[in-house]
Amino acid sequence: MSVNTLAITGERADLLAALAQHRHFLRFTTRDLTDEQAGQRTTVSELCLGGLIKHVASVERGWVNFILEGPSAMGDFDSMTEDDWAQRADEFRMLPGETLAGVLADYEEVARRTDEVIATLPDLDAAQPLPKAPWFEPTSWSARRVLMHIIAETAQHAGHADIIRESLDGAKSMG
Repeated sequence: MSVNTLAITGERADLLAALAQHRHFLRFTTRDLTDEQAGQRTTVSELCLGGLIKHVASVERGWVNFILEGPSAMGDFDSMTEDDWAQRADEFRMLPGETLAGVLADYEEVARRTDEVIATLPDLDAAQPLPKAPWFEPTSWSARRVLMHIIAETAQHAGHADIIRESLDGAKSMG
């Protein structure tokens, strides 16, 4: 984290520390893996470790853009084409030419930006209307709520990653 965490206190420090912990567990599942292993599916799911990290980075990037720019940053889900959905599905797998090191470096850059935005945002209560999507109720989310969503998403996918890693070679993140 490039943001000086010593200068951040209170709620922001707690939220960023929780996010940092879940990011660590997600990244930790890829320790000592080759690019091929990071792209390997180990369950009936389409998920692989490298793809999960790509997805979490993309989601985090999108939500931080939402905090800063509003619903237009998320796109119009109602007008997505088959190609748009296929491109979105590519977030969940390692594509030819992608490396685990590259995926992790992108995630680190996304994390750095998120931490900087949260540390410097004037007000965590600042809210934006959610974009129109079948899975959202028409409402607004504060920057705080968005950050809590990013934390939950990261934690959930760190759990998925742990299962995938254990299925791959028996390694566990904890225990």
